[in-house]
Amino acid sequence: MKILARQLTLDLYNCDMRAGTVDEIKDMLKSVVGSEPRLKGEFLTESHCSIVGAFDGGHIALHVYKELRYVAVDIFTCTESDDPEELAKTIRQFFRPDKIKSTFLKRGDFGLEREIKPKIKVRVAPLRRVKNAGAKVVKKLVRRGNE
Repeated sequence: MKILARQLTLDLYNCDMRAGTVDEIKDMLKSVVGSEPRLKGEFLTESHCSIVGAFDGGHIALHVYKELRYVAVDIFTCTESDDPEELAKTIRQFFRPDKIKSTFLKRGDFGLEREIKPKIKVRVAPLRRVKNAGAKVVKKLVRRGNE
């Protein structure tokens, strides 16, 4: 079934916030989008900036929460040839998160109702997996020591 558009949403957790001024983020987006995006970015509070951009065949919105080390991303593409995953990969490389939750939606899919469910993926960086496993082992050892 032909779809009208694709939407990819990303939740990036425990991001590297050393780089990440509004201008640096805009430059990163401009480097990946083929056409010149029309970007608007500003700080809504001291620790929350928003960047919204329109480009040929879609748009993108980023909300960056520096204190929380969290970035929310929405990528919407309207053409068959555009791949939102390519832009998402560049954003992931820029912010280097420990954990990623992505949701992919087919917009304008007029197929069967059971096919409308979004596809959700969760990725955890290898170093985060090691830290999580180590924390579980320590908890079990502490419990055994208290018994």
